[in-house]
Amino acid sequence: MPRPFALPDLGEGLTEAEIVKVLVGEGDVVAEDAPLLEVETDKATVEIPSPFAGRVARVHIQPGQTVKVGEVLVTFDDSSAVGAGHGGGGRGRGASEPHSPRTPPPAPSPLPRRQPATVANVSEQPLAHAAGGSERAAASAPAMATGTGVGVGPVPATPATRRLARELGVDLRVVRATGPAGRVTDDDVRAATSGSASRSSSLAAEVVAPAQRGQAVAEPGAAAPTRGGAAAERAQVAKPLAPIGAEAPPLPRFEQWGPVQRQPLSHLRRTIAERMALSATLIPHVTHFDRADVTELDAIIRRSVEPARERGLVLTLTSFLLKAAALALKEHPQFNASLDGAAGELILKRYYHLGVAVATERGLIVPVIRDVDRKPLVQLQRELATLAQRVREGKATLDDLRGGTFTITNIGALGGTGAIPIINYPEAAILGVARAREEPVVLEGRIVPRTLLPISLTFDHRVADGADGARFAAAIVRRLERPEQLLLDW
Repeated sequence: MPRPFALPDLGEGLTEAEIVKVLVGEGDVVAEDAPLLEVETDKATVEIPSPFAGRVARVHIQPGQTVKVGEVLVTFDDSSAVGAGHGGGGRGRGASEPHSPRTPPPAPSPLPRRQPATVANVSEQPLAHAAGGSERAAASAPAMATGTGVGVGPVPATPATRRLARELGVDLRVVRATGPAGRVTDDDVRAATSGSASRSSSLAAEVVAPAQRGQAVAEPGAAAPTRGGAAAERAQVAKPLAPIGAEAPPLPRFEQWGPVQRQPLSHLRRTIAERMALSATLIPHVTHFDRADVTELDAIIRRSVEPARERGLVLTLTSFLLKAAALALKEHPQFNASLDGAAGELILKRYYHLGVAVATERGLIVPVIRDVDRKPLVQLQRELATLAQRVREGKATLDDLRGGTFTITNIGALGGTGAIPIINYPEAAILGVARAREEPVVLEGRIVPRTLLPISLTFDHRVADGADGARFAAAIVRRLERPEQLLLDW
């Protein structure tokens, strides 16, 4: 009996994804957990692995197509198993075999849904310048009971969890699942490793450098690989934005005044547009402006260039901003919150996972650094550099981008004297940072040059008043002006 494989629930309330690359063709023999295709979701580009070994009977999708969760992507024959020679390569594609024509996807099949969770402007800048151990198993092996009612088949897990399992050498079939509908979570995978023996040095090296793996993101308009090696243009279909609030009036016919060109929005750009419209429509934004005297902080960063380089990193302003903001949030918890309007409650988060806006060629993406309040500056800087690199290379996972409680957007590298960013919904506030400049300041009756950093705090006026915003911004400024307090863990 043919075995269909549908787009799995990717978590975070995601309901659809755009196909970026199809990595297999009809007739290919693939190993379990081998990459089938790349999809772009609202948050990142992720690789979808094969849930079992077998021969691809039919590929139902093509690059540029948007598919819903539950739509069938690939159908496998039940009679083909992957030989030992395919275990490492992932697929045994015959380059001379022609593509079979694509067929429209059948009606979607329901999948167990995960409860939705909550998941704006450039990368960090130096202040001085800008102021499978293996999840693979035989296809015939029975799956462990996971609460889904399925005796044999793929273990329910998101692509990010599958990747974590490969990195840690955990077989998902023997992991005790605690997630909704019997899904294996990241914590389940980590718990399965707690009593295991030390992994081999080669696997350890693989875990240390996870950013070395993965494939580059296909830009809109880029050619998609075909089995014969020839390039096929990636189809782009324009889709309307989801309606938010009042309906926009019809546009005039611009062609009457001159030539125009219509360009379909990429999936990521359409998502950004919808989320910005959602935030601006639902949240009454208010912005407080301030400036921090970062002369001493600038001097510390300059003096620390060599010590930081010895540790393999470049110390930047953004790591200090992260630490200062996290500590200030502990004093002003209403800015580390989300408003539940339906319940009439303010959800105060007792963890401090801060997002940093990173500009990429595809659009703005906000990776999240977790537990910022508990990590020293060196660790924050190292995680920040690694995350930003993964995002720009298109290798960020969904786990890298979700769970943020507060966002920092640093436009200093591009110049400007200030900005009013839009809140990253459903968060309650966002910190904007512009370029630091040396300016004359009256200090103890004398005019002296000082380095001043403009900041803007935009927040939800439903959860805090102007005075609250001024006090929170002052708490951040105070820490930036006394950087020695931020260096206690250095």
